[in-house]
Amino acid sequence: MYALVGVGGTMYDAKVNALNGSSPYNFSGIQGGVWKERKETKDELKDLLDDSYETDAENHGDRRPKLFGNTFKPVGHAGAGIAFKINNRFNIALEDRFTFTNDDLLDGQRWAEQVNGSPVKTQNFDTYNYLTLGLNVNLGAKSVEPLWWLNPLDYAYSEIRNPRLMRLPKPVLPDSDGDGITDQFDQEQTPPGCPVDSHGVSRDTDGDGVPDCRDKELITPTYCQPVDADGVGKCPCPEGCGPTVGECVTMLGALPSITFSGNTASLSDDAKSLLSSVAARMRNNPTCRVVVVGYCASNKTEQQRSWDRVNAVINHMVASEGISADRFIFQYGQEGGACNTVDLRAAAEGEEGPTTVPAPHPNHRR
Repeated sequence: MYALVGVGGTMYDAKVNALNGSSPYNFSGIQGGVWKERKETKDELKDLLDDSYETDAENHGDRRPKLFGNTFKPVGHAGAGIAFKINNRFNIALEDRFTFTNDDLLDGQRWAEQVNGSPVKTQNFDTYNYLTLGLNVNLGAKSVEPLWWLNPLDYAYSEIRNPRLMRLPKPVLPDSDGDGITDQFDQEQTPPGCPVDSHGVSRDTDGDGVPDCRDKELITPTYCQPVDADGVGKCPCPEGCGPTVGECVTMLGALPSITFSGNTASLSDDAKSLLSSVAARMRNNPTCRVVVVGYCASNKTEQQRSWDRVNAVINHMVASEGISADRFIFQYGQEGGACNTVDLRAAAEGEEGPTTVPAPHPNHRR
């Protein structure tokens, strides 16, 4: 929104419609009165007049300066407007400007009042206004803009949305061992692939001195420590201190079956979760052995597939759960079970069997 004041000049040459042809108008046929509607009187006058405007109106003569034969008058302007910015070059503006002339003859006659029944000419200066709706163009190579009203927070908001002056380089925090803990907080150079704590130190869940990433027995009881280089403890049990072989069936309880899909020998996430629970029971009963049984042997392919699946279960228990391989009995190609299933059970009293068995038909391995 804006306001304006200023000075300027106006030229004018007023004409009046005083003659009907070459004779003055005869208004005697038009009767006015309080009983008659003003509109009717105006309509009768309009019908009578011919809009010729042929007669010079009253003017100042030579008392006012002339410009191109017309009366010239200095004037003053005052106004207000509102502009809407489209972009840096264009804006739309609605403006109303009043012009003060200090002259009573722009319309060709002076204001007349009745004093004691006689007309008296008085001063009542003419004023006119000019209302515009326009499209403004800011000229120049850089399109010099008007002084728009701006929200003082606009700059801060624009810098937040798209910084131009406050751009900071992305911080780079060194992590030389790649364990996710930056060097300024890292207390150990950890081998690749080893999980660490918040200080960058390799995790050692059972505190046996062997990091979890190399510990084949993730949780070694304290009484079984110290451990070997693979984190496996030695638990010599005095005679009668642990359960007998016959008691292992009760101590381990019913063990789950591992199901394989299709013709693969890969363990699913669900299967690994089940084996984790079996490993926990075996750690709590270190003298108990587990029989791993695979089924079906009608042809060489089935025999090899049964072997692969039993082998996959035992390898996972040794490599991922840290259970010693000599605690398993390897059985494959048995009858009485589903071909896609490997059963686990506690070894019965006196039950013996091999820990590892050579692959029966390696050329049939998938």
